[in-house]
Amino acid sequence: MKDATDSTEPRRAWMGLMAKSADGRVPTLLDGAIAARPAFTWLRAPEVGSVMVRGRAGGTGAPFNLGEMTVTRCALMLESGETGHAYVQGRRKADAEAAALVDALMQTDAAADLRAKVLAPLEAEATAHKSARAAKAAATKVDFFTMVRGED
Repeated sequence: MKDATDSTEPRRAWMGLMAKSADGRVPTLLDGAIAARPAFTWLRAPEVGSVMVRGRAGGTGAPFNLGEMTVTRCALMLESGETGHAYVQGRRKADAEAAALVDALMQTDAAADLRAKVLAPLEAEATAHKSARAAKAAATKVDFFTMVRGED
């Protein structure tokens, strides 16, 4: 059971937003949010690899290995000591670097500004994408009904 006061929950949310973002969105938003990217040291330079994706039948069944997915990961440390990590879908080294920078900067005084200029637009885009996908699926919905016969 998750603790409602779990301090990792906000970080998990912003990491998930950046990991699933469209190609090039995080670097574009980051560069628009800050004057210049801060200096940092690589703890792990961006590298492309794959991860096993697991699934569950019906969302609740026994887990099974669905297949592999390509991801790019990296880790960095700002000169002030904050550490940023990133995993993003696909072969996107620039996106991984920007996501790790956002992760590190969210642990500084710049967090409120980044939340407004980077994370809020990403969240709005994710919500719009989800709504469009749901609307497309709803358009194909078939309603089955049974007419009552008068023999009761």
